[in-house]
Amino acid sequence: MTLNSLKTIKYLILLLAFHFNQICFAEDTQSPYLIILGIAQDAGYPQAGCYQKHCMKGWKNPTEQKSPVSLGLVDPKFKNKYLFEATPNLPQQLYKLDQNTLGLDYKLNGVFLTHAHIGHYTGLMFLGHESMGAQNIPVFAMPKMKIFLENNGPWSQLVNYKNIIIKPLKNKQTENLGSIKVTPFIVPHRDEFSETVGFRIEGPNKSALFIPDINKWSVWKQNLASMIKTVDYAFLDATFFAQGELPGRDMTKVPHPLVTETMNELKELSMQERNKVWLIHFNHTNPLLNQESKAREQVKAFGFNIAEEGLILFL
Repeated sequence: MTLNSLKTIKYLILLLAFHFNQICFAEDTQSPYLIILGIAQDAGYPQAGCYQKHCMKGWKNPTEQKSPVSLGLVDPKFKNKYLFEATPNLPQQLYKLDQNTLGLDYKLNGVFLTHAHIGHYTGLMFLGHESMGAQNIPVFAMPKMKIFLENNGPWSQLVNYKNIIIKPLKNKQTENLGSIKVTPFIVPHRDEFSETVGFRIEGPNKSALFIPDINKWSVWKQNLASMIKTVDYAFLDATFFAQGELPGRDMTKVPHPLVTETMNELKELSMQERNKVWLIHFNHTNPLLNQESKAREQVKAFGFNIAEEGLILFL
C-alpha cells in the first residue's frame, strides 16, 4: 500500500469520526445547525464534458465528486429542516439532509433560492409530479425570481399543481422561522432572469452569511470586512482561485471575486476574523478542490477555511 493510500484512508477515518460525532451531538441538542451539502459551482465537479486531468480524478473515483453549493438548515426544537438552493443534485442532497436528522420526523419546511442560474434552482423539478409529487413546499424567492417561476415552464407547473407555494421575500426583510431568522440582501451578479441575493442566517447563539454568487467585491456597496465582523461564519463565493484559470477565455465575462482578491480584501482582518470565512462554490478548475495543492496551503495559512460536504456548524 502506498503512502498516499495510507494518507487517504487516515483522512477518511478522521472525517467519518468527525461527522459521526457531529451528528450524534446534533441529535442531543436543541440548537439549530447548518450542514454543508454541496461546495462546487453550478455544474458540480467533475464538470460535464471535461476530460482533462483535473476532472478525470472525479470521473474515475465517485468519492471525489462534489455537488453544487447547497446548505441544509436543521431546527431540532421545531423539527423543521430547510434547503438553501435547489441544485441539480437535490435528490442526493435531500437524502443527506434526511440522513443527518437520523430518520426523525423533520418536515422540509422550505427552500430558499438565491437566483435563477442552473445550479441554484433547477432542482425544484424533483418536487414535481414526475418525481416526489411534493405538496405545498414553501419556496422562498425574491420578486423577480417569483415572477420567473410563475410564468415559465416547467416551473409554473409546480406552482399550478401546488407542488410548491412561493413565499415572497423582500430585500433586507427578515423571515422569522422558529429558532431561526433569515434575511435576504441584494448582491450584484449576472441577473438575466432574476435578482441575486445572499442570506444572513441567525440562530439563538450564532449567525452566518451565505454569499455563493457575487460579482467583484469592488462593485458591491457593502463593506465585506465589516459584515464579517457581525457574524460567526461567512460562506463566500470562491469560484476561481486566480487569473489565468480559464485558458483561452476572458475571465471578465464570468465575474466572480477571485480567492486571491478576497484574501486581499480581508487582509486587514485579524486571524480570528479571517477564520470565520468558509470558501464555497468552486469551479472544476479551482486548485482548492485538490487536497494537496499549494493554493490550499496558502489559503489555510491565511486563516480561511475550505468548505467540505458534511460539515456541521451550530447556530
